[in-house]
Amino acid sequence: MSLVDLEDLRAAQRRIAGTAVRTPLLPCPWAAEGGRRLWLKPESLQPTGAFKIRGAMNRLAALTDEERARGVVAQSSGNHAQAVAYAAQRLGIKAVIVMPDTSPAVKIENTRSFGAEVVIVTAEERDTVPAELAAEHGYVWVPPYDDPYIVAGQGTVGLEIAEDAPDELDTVLVPVSGGGLISGTAAALKLACPGVRVVGVEPELAADAQQSLRAGVRTAWPVADTYRTIADGLRTPSVGVLPFEHITAYVDDIVTVSEDEIRATVALLARRGRLVAEPSGAVAPAAYFHRAGELGGRVFAAVVSGGNLDPALLAGLLAT
Repeated sequence: MSLVDLEDLRAAQRRIAGTAVRTPLLPCPWAAEGGRRLWLKPESLQPTGAFKIRGAMNRLAALTDEERARGVVAQSSGNHAQAVAYAAQRLGIKAVIVMPDTSPAVKIENTRSFGAEVVIVTAEERDTVPAELAAEHGYVWVPPYDDPYIVAGQGTVGLEIAEDAPDELDTVLVPVSGGGLISGTAAALKLACPGVRVVGVEPELAADAQQSLRAGVRTAWPVADTYRTIADGLRTPSVGVLPFEHITAYVDDIVTVSEDEIRATVALLARRGRLVAEPSGAVAPAAYFHRAGELGGRVFAAVVSGGNLDPALLAGLLAT
């Protein structure tokens, strides 16, 4: 597979214009410490509450008329689900979304609200049922991360950071799940401003990407292991094939954060940053606050990848 290039990223930027929001890069003076500074990229402000709308819209907008007529199928615990449903609704395409029964209720409800047909399955069935539905009904499969259009669409996050960042920016923190976001973002940053380091962040309980990068071999973790983390959007057992090629080429390191650190950062972002971040969306800033010794760097940007969480969970995290 070929890595996405600047032409792919710019084309994606044009396709998603008017659907995905160009989110700001927010300075966080309240987070400055010992000469370190932080900027936040709040993808939680997207119309579907997460960055996934970028890749989904880029993929669906590139479909042929024949493919659009067939409809699409996707699988997701929530954010890709909502993004595909929303993009399909905007383009007049039928969407069937397969979601594991562990998905937060708010994400299931939001996906249905965008007009998609939702099929609930066990976690183990999430990756097999979509192929069965595609074979039976002729739907076009829209993968969550292992697709060049998805990678390029998510990479528009990196293009915007490169365009908006202060000259002193030296490190960008990006959450890692299947690898679409960090792949596209790292490609964009390394091609547009190659001096910036790109560091992935994932939960300690779902650290397959860190293990893969350091071993040089794509490694999968059992679903039973990755589903232990509160960060439901980062429970993918392994990064995709195409994302792993991008990670190997462009990502400088991957660090992990604990469950307590994720929970504390959700609360901190709400109280001090005035941002609602789901646990998956809080892992990148969590590394800034809790893993400074592993990161180096002085001027950081961290991607807050999403804000779709159950209100009761947010209330509980704020109360602790």
